[in-house]
Parts: sequence; C-alpha cells; structure tokens
Amino acid sequence: MKCNLADICEYAKDKIDVTILDEDIYISTENMMPNKGGITRASSLPTIAQTQAFLDGDVLVSNIRPYFKKIWFAEFDGGCSNDVLVFRAKDGVNKRFLYYVLANDTFFDYSMATSKGTKMPRGDKVAIMKYDVPDFTYEKQEKIARILDVLDRKIQLNTEINKNLEQQAQAIYNKMFSHITIEKKELSKIIEVRDGTHTSPKAQNSGFPLITSKHLLPFGVDKSSANLISKDDFDKINKRSLVETQDILMSMIGTIGLISYIPYQTVDFAIKNVALFKTSQIPELAYYFICYLKSSEVQQHIEKCLAGSTQKYISLGELRKMPTYQPAITELQNFNHVVKPMFDEIVLRNNENNILVNIRDTLLPKLMSGELDISNIDF
Repeated sequence: MKCNLADICEYAKDKIDVTILDEDIYISTENMMPNKGGITRASSLPTIAQTQAFLDGDVLVSNIRPYFKKIWFAEFDGGCSNDVLVFRAKDGVNKRFLYYVLANDTFFDYSMATSKGTKMPRGDKVAIMKYDVPDFTYEKQEKIARILDVLDRKIQLNTEINKNLEQQAQAIYNKMFSHITIEKKELSKIIEVRDGTHTSPKAQNSGFPLITSKHLLPFGVDKSSANLISKDDFDKINKRSLVETQDILMSMIGTIGLISYIPYQTVDFAIKNVALFKTSQIPELAYYFICYLKSSEVQQHIEKCLAGSTQKYISLGELRKMPTYQPAITELQNFNHVVKPMFDEIVLRNNENNILVNIRDTLLPKLMSGELDISNIDF
C-alpha cells in the first residue's frame, strides 16, 4: 500500500533568532554537501533577524537544484536558510525511516520532475508532499532504517578516520614547512598550473562528465550530477587541461579553494573553471602540494587575490604567481615517508566508502518497494 509524504511528515515552521546561532549550527545550501554527503561548517551567518529553525531528528533537504541530492539528518538543534526544507516526522513514524524515504534517488527524481524554474530549479513544496511513500508498520520502518544505518555508520566512521588522518598530515606539513622564511619561488616555477575550459559545451544524453567546482571531493570527484559532453568537446578541453592520476584540482569560482586529489587509475572527465596542478608530472610532490594548497597561508593568500563583484573568482595568473617553498630532496623524502601511509589509508577508505554507498543506494529502493523480503531479519 502507498500513502503520501504528507501522511508521515510535515514541514517544520519554527523560527530562531540569528543572534543565538553560530557557524557550527547554521545550515544553508552552501554548506550541505552533494550526493547525500552531509554538511560542513558554515562560512557565514545570514544578516536577517530570524531564520528557519530545526530540531535534532529533523531531516533537512536543499530545495535548490534537487539533482545535487543534498540531504542531512539533523544531529542537533539549529537554524537554516529558507532554501532548505525541514521535514519533521509525525507521531508513529520512525525518524531514520523518514530520512531514508527522502534519501531515495526516486524522491530526488520526483522533486526535479515537479520543480519550478530552469536555470536554478526549486522543488515545489506542495507537489513534494504528494510524493508516494510506502505505508509500512513502525516495526518494518525501524527494521529498514537499521539495515541501512549499518552501512551509513561504517561510511561515517571511514569519513571521520580520513578527516583525522588529513589533519595529522596537515599538522606534519605545518611543523616541517610553515615556519620557513627564505625567499620563495612562484608556484609555476615548480609545477605546471593550468585550468579547464571557461565555455559551456552543449550537454548530451551520453558522453563524458564535465566537472566543475561543485563536483570536487577531497579525494576524487562526484560525477553523478555532472553534465555530459560529446567526445569532440571532451578531446578539445583535454588538449589544454588533461587531468591525470595524482593531479590536484582546485575550485576557482564560487566556493574558492576546495582541493581535490585525483587517485583514479583512469580519468574519464574534463574540467571547467577548475585549476589543475600537474603533480602527476612530479609525483613525489603530490602530498606536499595537497597540504600546501590546504594550508592557512595559501587560503589567506587566495582570499586576498580574489576578483569579481557579483561572483568571486581567482585567476589562473594569480595561482601561478603564488609564493611557494621548494623543499630539498631530503626534506621531501622525510615528509613523504611519514605522510604517504596516511594518504594510502585515506584512499583505501575512500574507495571502501564508494562501494558502501553503491550498496546502500542499490538496497534503498528495493527495501522501499518491498522487493526485498526482510521479515526473517532480526536485530
């Protein structure tokens, strides 16, 4: 049996004073990660007096460009922008089950199909509440949530371990190199720096993903929501900006300074408005430059070099001129000896998470449709 989304949840309508919020408990579409990646810390607070409130256990979904699949199960009370929908489970509905109803790709497809606008589509709040959901008993809701939570807990654990390993590597970089005051070189004197296309190739129904800043992940890229381009456009872009294994990408427009290391053996995408650091040409510098580009010194330098009024960006010329210390061979060997096992572990756990995400997203619609019989599964 089916029912409507409105039968199991409602939109939360509470308000909260912005004065009692901080960046740790404020959620906007900007600090919600695509492809069900949760949240990061907000970079700023709104300038209005009050904003939408949410409670621990609510489900937050970005209502702008639903195809980005930005969703988060609230783990604390806080406030969010009006472009974030706050769903609150009704009595008798398992909160985690509601989260998985909304995390199903079918829901995001429905939200896009009923959305309003073309350049920046927004979900239709009335239509969303008419979305068909399974009418399960609370016991079955809880069982489905527990099955999927096993996978999500492992994904979260791997993510937390990776974050800790990245912090350790950054701390080692800071200890070894941040205090150095000798004359530095321009970055382009050490490694080649390029950027992707600045045009917008025609989107295709099939082809090669065109990666922009919003698709960058710390280790790899999210190709699931990228536009596809023809082989001719793919080849044309890659004549000047071919991405290879062990290269580093950085966002140049919008949210600037996001760093992505490419661990893939095969690279099948092109880039747009993204900087390309060709560390694949000197692989022993890759880990050094990951930490260099993430350092507070570089991030502050980038902030000073931004141009543009309505939308900030950093130019390729400014990136090429960034002051950089070139470590001696022995320094680099010592650094790599310590951090290489950390980055190897990060890549392994990142790969495991990709597999777990695929398993979860395959199971989810089958559990919601009743295709999988879970009556004999006990917890």
